[in-house]
Amino acid sequence: MDERATGLVLRVFPLTETSLVVHWLSPGAGRIGTVAKGARRAKSPFRGKLDLFHLAQLSFRRSRRSDLHTLCEVALLETFPHLRTDVELLDCLARAAKLLNRATEEQTPLRAEFGLMLELVRRLDGGGEGEFWLSVFEVKFLASQGQSPDWAKAKLDPGTRAVAEKMATADWADLAKLRPSAAQLRRLAGFLDPFIRNHVGTIKSGGTSSTSSQTRT
Repeated sequence: MDERATGLVLRVFPLTETSLVVHWLSPGAGRIGTVAKGARRAKSPFRGKLDLFHLAQLSFRRSRRSDLHTLCEVALLETFPHLRTDVELLDCLARAAKLLNRATEEQTPLRAEFGLMLELVRRLDGGGEGEFWLSVFEVKFLASQGQSPDWAKAKLDPGTRAVAEKMATADWADLAKLRPSAAQLRRLAGFLDPFIRNHVGTIKSGGTSSTSSQTRT
């Protein structure tokens, strides 16, 4: 029986001359991999629907033999077109996706994580500054995983520590009013990078594949 889900495309790459593998993030199904058969054909019903960070309603049929399931239908909800005009924003999202992939299990519900990733996509598509919102995502994601730093003991200056604590506790709308300095963002990133490496693993920049000629590969 086909299953339905709301999903955000995290990765797309060719499987055969006519088919694609599409990895999704869904609140209920979690991280799942699907095969879009015939998606590379000119008249495929999937044409134009499967690109990085597209939000869609999808249906898929689970495979009994592998972790790649058959993608049946896709109905686009949001496409976030501005992301495809800025390589730096796509790189920030690729780094966020790598953190999420490394820290979570496949095919388990990820409702909080889905909400964080979708909010990050929307903020960046709306013109938000990439490194700022990526730090917000990382701080909130670590908290969602029960791995939040002890900010009171973090080796940060008081101003940067206050920024981090605000990121951890305030909602996204309130954080849009936060104006940390470039130096504070650099110091916070310099703290988060080794913290994530120690608690989650190395997160390298880039490396998310897409079929779009306008996105970074």
